[in-house]
Formats: sequence, C-alpha cells, structure tokens
Amino acid sequence: MLANPFQKFKSQVSGIALPEKFTFPFYYEPHPLSEIAACELQEYLEHQTDFEHNFGIHPDQKGLVIGKMFGVLVCENQAGELGFLWAFSGKLADSNHHCRFVPPVFDMLIHNSFFKQEEKVLNALNRKIEELETSDVYKKALQTFQDIRLDAEKDIQKQKKRIKELKIARDAKRNEAEATLPFDDYKTLQKNLSEESKQESILLKKMTKYWNHQKAAASKVIQNLQAEINTLKEERKQKSAVLQQQLFDNYSFLNQKGKLKSIGEIFDNNPPAGAGECAAPKLLHFAFKNGLKPIAMAEFWWGQSPKSEVRKHKHFYPACKSKCEPLLMAHMLDGLELEANPFQENPAQGKEIEIVYEDEVLLVVNKPTEFLSVPGKIINDSVYSRVKELYPEATGPLIVHRLDMSTSGLIVLAKNEETYVLLQRQFIQRTVKKRYVALLNGIIKQKEGVIDLPLRVDLDDRPRQLVCYEHGKPAQTRWEVIAIRNRQTRVYFYPITGRTHQLRVHAAHTSGLQTPILGDDLYGKKAKRLHLHAERLTFVHPVSKEEMTFTSATPF
Repeated sequence: MLANPFQKFKSQVSGIALPEKFTFPFYYEPHPLSEIAACELQEYLEHQTDFEHNFGIHPDQKGLVIGKMFGVLVCENQAGELGFLWAFSGKLADSNHHCRFVPPVFDMLIHNSFFKQEEKVLNALNRKIEELETSDVYKKALQTFQDIRLDAEKDIQKQKKRIKELKIARDAKRNEAEATLPFDDYKTLQKNLSEESKQESILLKKMTKYWNHQKAAASKVIQNLQAEINTLKEERKQKSAVLQQQLFDNYSFLNQKGKLKSIGEIFDNNPPAGAGECAAPKLLHFAFKNGLKPIAMAEFWWGQSPKSEVRKHKHFYPACKSKCEPLLMAHMLDGLELEANPFQENPAQGKEIEIVYEDEVLLVVNKPTEFLSVPGKIINDSVYSRVKELYPEATGPLIVHRLDMSTSGLIVLAKNEETYVLLQRQFIQRTVKKRYVALLNGIIKQKEGVIDLPLRVDLDDRPRQLVCYEHGKPAQTRWEVIAIRNRQTRVYFYPITGRTHQLRVHAAHTSGLQTPILGDDLYGKKAKRLHLHAERLTFVHPVSKEEMTFTSATPF
C-alpha cells in the first residue's frame, strides 16, 4: 500500500466552499467535496486492477458476491492542501491492506503478531479437543456405557416381570390351598411362598446393585476421559479471554485531541463483532495519526445488495449505530465541531395535526410528515402528546395504531380504554382496511402483485429493518400501479400486516419492487419528504357498529 494514502483531487475544487462544520455521520447530505471524492473512488473501483473482488456488478465475474461499504474523508494536510482518504469496511478481497486505502486501526492478521501466535496455540487446543472427542477410545467408552445401560434396563425389567408372574402363581396356589389343605399344611405352604417372594426381591436388589456398579465403572471411564477434555476446554476459555482482552487493549483509537482510547474502554469490554472495522473510524484514526484535518465525510455502498438488507449501488448511507456511534460520538469526534444532530431537533415544530372526524369515543386525525405518532426518546412532541393536551380527560393509551414519523396520513385514536380495546381488536384481526399512496423512484413494469417478505429490526443499525426468513415476523403487502410519469411510479399499497417500515422495505428490497419510495432516507435517497401517505382508512365504529371510511388528499 502507499506510504501515505492522502490523495489530492483530480477534479477542480478550488471554487467549492469548505463546510463550516464537520459531517454529522449518522444523518447527512454529502458535501459536494465528499461527492467528488466518492466519484473519484468509484471511478477507481470501476477500472482498477489492483485486486480481484466480485461485487456482483459484472455478471460474468466469478467468486462469491460481496458488496462493500466504502468511505471517503475530505481533509487538509499540514501544508494546507486539500485532499481525501479512502477506506473500506471490514476486509476487501480477503485482505486488510490495499494500495490507496487507509490501513486498519489494528491488524491482528499480520505475520507473527501476538494474535497469530495465540491463534496457533488455540488452534492446537482445538485440534487436541477434537482428537479426544472423536477418538476410538472415547467413542468405545460411550458405546460401552450405552450397552451396559440398555442391558441393565432389559435385565431388571425381565426380573420385575418374573416377580409379577410368580406373585400371580403364588396367589393362585394360596387360593387353591386354602380350600383343600389342612390348616397346618396351609400355613407351611404360605410360609414357603413368602420365602420365595422374599428371595425374588433380594435377587432384584442384587441385580440392581450389580448393574449400578457396572454403569458406575463405565461412567468413570467416560468421566476420566471427559475430565481431560474439560481441562483443555477450560484452558482454551482462559486463553481466549486473555487474548480478547489483549485485543481490546491494543485496538485503540485516536481523536482530534490526540487522546488514545481502547475499544475495550469505549464498549465496556463488550464491543459488538466488527466494531472498529467500519470505514468511518478507520478514516478518522488515520487522519488524526497523520496530522490531517478532517473537513467532511461520506460513505456509500458499492455492489450488489445483500439478500437481507436494502443497499443500493452508489447510494450514500450513514454510519451504523451499534458499532460506530459509541466509537465516534463518545470519543473520536470529540474536539470537532459537528453539524447539528437532527435527531435532537423537533421535526413537528410549527406543524399542526388536522382533526378529520370526532365523536364521544374516538377521533381520526391527519398526521403531517416528519411528525411522531408517539413520544420518542428525545422528542416528546407527537400526535399522542398533542391529543392528550387537547383531551386531558381522555383515558387509556389513545394511540390505536401508528404511522412512521416520515409517513403522513390518517390515524384513529380512542378517547377511552374500552374503545381502544375494541378498535385495536380490529387491527389485530386485520379487519381494518388501509390504503396508502406512494411515489416510487423508478418504473414498475408489473401492474399489481403481493409482496411477502418477513421483517425484523437490524440489531446493528436500528431502526433499519432486515428481511429475515429465520427470525422475521410475517409481512405481506398487496400493491397496484396507479400511474407512471417522469420515470416515477405512483402506486397504491394495501398492507395486510403492519410491521415497522413494511411498505418502505417491500418497495426497496431486491425481492420486493426493487424501487425505493421517493425521499426514503433509509432505503433509498433523501428528498424534501418521504412520498408515502396513509390515504384511506376503513373500520367498524365500536359503538354504532357502522362501517366508517375516511380519506385524506395525497399531499404530493
């Protein structure tokens, strides 16, 4: 790799004003300088011959398809010259090091590193454990114990059956003798029969004792072998823990102030897998280490989308939250003046909710876009808080169902708990009819269909959702095209289920419509608004039992 991956712009950028503040990495519009740096990186990726990696762009390319997140950091060197750095998340073409890209913060895979040395020790322990667990001696000991256990069970059951049969025969003898034998002969017979019963019981106890002894002896052989395996496993566990802690201590990140902090400190010795391997921390650490001043940053996806996530080729994305937020916000960005955090701003400021219908037990409101349905962690202003303020005497949860913050449209609310239960039951039983209008950023050739893709939250990057057939909840959407104009498709969505971001993921995912909703800042590209509107809502009034339908004009 290059001794210094700092590169100057090929394009003319002298007329572009520098940003006043550094990029807020978890929600941003790429600065023009970041876009140019990204374009130059994308041009390199399109034509490079430095490595072979199948991104899934060229159908004739061989190898496992793996799309990749790349990052660019616009910065100034100590001479005041403007340039940029490139980075990739994780490994690229099975390597941590590539020409033109910043290196990893800590490379555990370099030859003769402490990780490699300890890895050899752990691998040797793994082989020894596997040898013992698959050895003929261990297998024979397990089989011997199993055979003895089965023989013992068979033998003892046979004796118990014999005792039962002999008891029946003795009872028959007693009954017959009682009617035919003299009293003294009967008493003698009864004594003999009792002795026979006693001897059979003694034999059962002896047999049980014998087989218990045999099982104990066979079990002891297994325990002795297992003790050696357990000793090796405990040694492996302790060495793994020491190695993990050593990795945590060596995996240290710089910030603008030149302060080093280990990943163990930042994540309280419990970092998520892959923490520190994303592009953003790599870029910032290299810049701080080499005296470069960060100006702006952006990350984009290159290649085919994963089957579970929604990732579009060349689209920009924010840094992931679970792995990067503690690293960046708690340490690495300390000392940099950041753009405003939009998650701390109230998007509902200056907006009003429209009451479409109201009676004694419920109301239907029209929610604007960028307006919370219920209070968030930081922002309290929401449909719930506004309605609670208007109706302080209302009881119960009020909110029967929700819309995403960015989705506009109709919401029904209950003024008392009884109404809430009756309305929610209709949602649970899926008798409520909902119709959404969406404008998709592309052309849909089919006229209608049903999308069935189970969803779950992305634990590494909330609130994004993933398609997951193993742990996802069922999610189905019926859709139909209304019109196509200016290379955009207007559709009706009829959600059969009501999962978080269901319509947004079903629209954007490669197994769905493969066309994001216009303005979807999570699964597509940001615009003035998310073009998704809950236009029609039909339900049965919980008191009058009359079916009611409400509509709201589409605002786009």
